[in-house]
Amino acid sequence: MSLYSDYLAEIETRKEQGLSPKPIDGGPLVAELIDLIKDTGNEAREGALNFFIYNTLPGTTSAAGVKAAFLKEIVLGSVEVAEISQEFAFEMLSHMKGGPSVDVLIDLALGEDEGIARQAAEVLKTQVFLYDADMSRLKDALDAGNAVAKDLLESYAKAEFFTELPDVQEEIEVVTFVAGEGDISTDLLSPGAEAHSRADRELHGKCMISEAAQKHIEELKLQHPGKQVMLIAEKGTMGVGSSRMSGVNNVALWTGKQASPYVPFVNYAPIVAGTNGISPIFLTTVGVTGGIGLDLKNWVKKVDEDGNVVMNNDGNPVLEEKYSVETGTVLKINTKNQKLLSEDGDELVDVSAAFTPQKVEFMKAGGSYAIVFGKKLQTFAAEALGVEPTPVFAKSKEISHEGQGLTAVEKIFNKNAVGTTPGKTLHAGSDVRVKVNIVGSQDTTGLMTMQELEAMAATVVSPIVDGAYQSGCHTASVWDAKAQANTPRLMKFMNDFGLVTGRDPKGEYHAMTDVIHKVLNDITVSDWDVIIGGDSHTRMSKGVAFGADSGTVALALATGEASMPIPESVKVTFKGKMADHMDFRDVVHATQQQMLAQHGDNVFQGRVIEVHIGTLLADQAFTFTDWTAEMKAKASVCISNDETLIGSLELAKSRIQIMMDKGMEHENGMLQSLIDKADKRIAEIKSGEKPALTPDANAKYFAEVVVDLDEIVEPMIADPDVNNADVSKRYTHDTIRPVSYYKAEKHIDLGFVGSCMVHKGDIKIVAQMLKNLEAANGKVEFKAPLVVAAPTYNIIDELKEEGDWEILERYSGFTFDDLFPKQQARTEYENILYLERPGCNLCMGNQEKAAKGDTVLATSTRLFQGRVVADSATKKGESLLGSTPLVVLSAILGRTPTLEEYKQAVEGIDLTKFAPPLQVPAGTKSAHF
Repeated sequence: MSLYSDYLAEIETRKEQGLSPKPIDGGPLVAELIDLIKDTGNEAREGALNFFIYNTLPGTTSAAGVKAAFLKEIVLGSVEVAEISQEFAFEMLSHMKGGPSVDVLIDLALGEDEGIARQAAEVLKTQVFLYDADMSRLKDALDAGNAVAKDLLESYAKAEFFTELPDVQEEIEVVTFVAGEGDISTDLLSPGAEAHSRADRELHGKCMISEAAQKHIEELKLQHPGKQVMLIAEKGTMGVGSSRMSGVNNVALWTGKQASPYVPFVNYAPIVAGTNGISPIFLTTVGVTGGIGLDLKNWVKKVDEDGNVVMNNDGNPVLEEKYSVETGTVLKINTKNQKLLSEDGDELVDVSAAFTPQKVEFMKAGGSYAIVFGKKLQTFAAEALGVEPTPVFAKSKEISHEGQGLTAVEKIFNKNAVGTTPGKTLHAGSDVRVKVNIVGSQDTTGLMTMQELEAMAATVVSPIVDGAYQSGCHTASVWDAKAQANTPRLMKFMNDFGLVTGRDPKGEYHAMTDVIHKVLNDITVSDWDVIIGGDSHTRMSKGVAFGADSGTVALALATGEASMPIPESVKVTFKGKMADHMDFRDVVHATQQQMLAQHGDNVFQGRVIEVHIGTLLADQAFTFTDWTAEMKAKASVCISNDETLIGSLELAKSRIQIMMDKGMEHENGMLQSLIDKADKRIAEIKSGEKPALTPDANAKYFAEVVVDLDEIVEPMIADPDVNNADVSKRYTHDTIRPVSYYKAEKHIDLGFVGSCMVHKGDIKIVAQMLKNLEAANGKVEFKAPLVVAAPTYNIIDELKEEGDWEILERYSGFTFDDLFPKQQARTEYENILYLERPGCNLCMGNQEKAAKGDTVLATSTRLFQGRVVADSATKKGESLLGSTPLVVLSAILGRTPTLEEYKQAVEGIDLTKFAPPLQVPAGTKSAHF
């Protein structure tokens, strides 16, 4: 049976699911299509021709390579296809983005046929995805006196690939669609449970919001031809929780514009909005696709005649509507005046933040990639010609305040900035191209990162990236048919690309399903590093880390750079003393509670949380930095003292060495180079040449929060408050309650200790509590299931050596076995302890889930509706968040404990403790960037 026959059979199967033929990425199938096209009498020829033209993926896919080679033959006249003229062949090559198509175009442009060379050059002038090898060919041709190469490079130096594009439409008419009230999680736009289908854009698009919502959007488009549907988070923020390129892709699929007539289901330029704007990491993703993200401010706090905010009976501000955006409302976006207008032209709100010069460039170019590559191409061409590049692109915004010191993140950005004015010190608000040191890709977004890398014609990780890792943690729980189909090819692609991978494509080392954030936290070996990771919880306790979409991850891997404004910072310090019975997780919750009490609003949103946590090693400090994603913070920076930082770097070295001992070193020597870098950093600290990163004493912060540890007297729970009358208050982290609030009456259906929020100490606490309760009461009985998933294999190995694993296994009714991994997700739980495979487990909600309607108490981070637990027909699922000891005790009791029960259960246990530094580091003048 031929590949084409198999493809036709797959088409029939997809047709039954209401799906179109899957876009072709395999070269052998395209070769068969070409054979059929050449066979003019074949009845299958018409279908093959259609698939070749309209359904073959571009970039560096093997399909693109075969297609480009055939189009070259047509251009040169060695093959004739009646339906594909020379002009049409060039047209198709112009839509193939790079890689093989650029190879072909350069061959033709530098060829002997002058007419063809000129046509190829005209197409090349529109292309930006050129890499070093492509540029070298053009430079060599220029040096050899080739006139076409000179003409082409002159065009690049003028950036005609950008200037010849049409400008952004001055007035855009939109019709609103309210996707939901309150904060809208990207889970609504791209559910975690459907992660396996993200690379199949049409299939994945069917999971956005609901079928009813999709139908409504289609109806709006029919009712309002020429207008674009704008997706809105009413009374909330759009895109909280994670970056999710798949979420933006889905929105673009239903509401955006088709990128190319020859590439199906790749759309761009979606328009999204929220009463409180767009979550920072999601907004970055919108920019990748050249979309627009608006802060509507259509609900404001009501004030009395004295200007005081009016509060309701629950102590929350009363909101009043400035203007309506109910579904079906027609509005206008004036991109020139940067205003949102009513249908009649009345001004509603200023939206200038959505139309900075840089963002407008993304919109004009159809996305941020084209701008990043275009700037690089222009610089190369100008240097090759010995001329200055024509000023075309918006100048990087450089903000510098004389006499003002630097925050920690400002220091990191100044050190790693690329292309800024030499000697100029930059402060928050500056737009910066910045070198990326560490990049992480995770498995449910990795397949999309693969596609992005192929689309931008990248073949190897940038040499300026110090460390890059591909994880297998998000699909660690269940080795089902979907994981078996997707994971091996993802790992092979990424390993070939130059990344250290959680699974060995050759099968020589044990599969590591370790949580990506934990691995990135270990391979980050400098407090001055910039980290980009394909998950919102990329929040390292060394350096500054940014959660990102799969496209931004791909761009960082390919170029070693990212572009973003330097964010403002909020300084968090501590005073007082932790009570002996409290766990550090309670400090995390108290920070949120006390911040709201001190400032009224979430001052963390969109900013960097600079946490002066000095005395905690990287593993424990990560519990804080990881949580900052839930605060809608842009990132976090952990300020550590010298001794603690050295300890964290030594720990990182030992963990990297273990990875090497297990056979995970890449042939490019990446892991060893990280150990060498760590050694260098340790030497700098010990010698005093470059102490641990601290902000300047005269740095300027947006706000400061002082957390009083003395006020934390009992365990605290982040409650999703699922029955709050104000729907915008549900499923946020704003409701922090002491355990006594529940009066030992809150029934718990399941406990979960796991996710990136726990470290080795947490798993030891589980073991110590079992020992304590066993000694006090005899055998421990669980009145609710307790699921425990260590974040890494290293932790399990260390627990085995230290004797803690034995009691966990003794009480376990299920212990993972990598030789025989689960092939089906668990749907029912008994009242026992489950020791699950290292990885994300319940926190992801894409494989394992609690039973519908359960009340879950977890160490996780997620409060999203339906994430850890879905609603049942009679009860809303609840995912309450608490410390490890609180979760363990609640699972044993089947309810929340009293404070006395809790104190007795943790007596003598080594909980995660934190003592503020005796003196908050004030820093020195900006001497070390």
